[in-house]
Amino acid sequence: MLSTNERSEAVATLLEAERSRQQAERLSQSYPSIDIDDAYAISRGVAEARADAGDVLIGHKVGLTSKAMRAASKIDEPDYGHVFASMLIEDGATVSHADYCVPRVEPELTFILKTALRGPNLTLEDVLAATEWVVPSIEIIDARVTEPRRIFDTVADNGAAAGLVLGAKRFRPESVDWRWASALFRRNDEIEETGVAAGVMDHPANAVAWLGNKLADFNGKLDAGHMVLSGSFTRPVWADRGDKLEADFGPLGCVTVSFS
Repeated sequence: MLSTNERSEAVATLLEAERSRQQAERLSQSYPSIDIDDAYAISRGVAEARADAGDVLIGHKVGLTSKAMRAASKIDEPDYGHVFASMLIEDGATVSHADYCVPRVEPELTFILKTALRGPNLTLEDVLAATEWVVPSIEIIDARVTEPRRIFDTVADNGAAAGLVLGAKRFRPESVDWRWASALFRRNDEIEETGVAAGVMDHPANAVAWLGNKLADFNGKLDAGHMVLSGSFTRPVWADRGDKLEADFGPLGCVTVSFS
């Protein structure tokens, strides 16, 4: 467990890494006694600092939603981060690679809520009833700390959340069996990854339910109008300068982002 001063130092370190686009030393190296409660407290501290600076919270992201990723991170549950208005990117846009430390991209489904969700005991059915739209998307993730990261590092670093590219098409939650939504992920027209959304906790809405229940531990909730990225169903794909990344969701449309 870290002291209040150490948590504050960690928050400042992560904010500076994001500002400078230079990775900081991983927190688990700088603070060997860090635990998961510290990590979430640091993440909330970074989010509060962003809000105080004028950025607007528009939702959350869920990560580590597949068994393989959780096993690799040596943790038995997903993690989450905050999504701010400054992270929203138009479909088809070109972003500057220099705005990130080491960007990677993932295909995901974003749930846009019409009513608030507060745990505990939220279910998949609760999430679908509270959802107005489901939108095929790309998440840009970025590690603001060095490798090899431990789960404490990723959680504190806002779940690596860095950008959200919403697709042009929106779907009612009842119009698709979301377990079978799939994506071909291309980099410069070459397929790098493929996946099916059932890889996200058997149904991506389960990830949103998990998040609502987790936030209840901190007296939090998911707000009406907020967006929730439900987690990737492929491995991350590296993004280099000059790359065009495309998530092809078949009948659900394509989502693209390029890096200059």
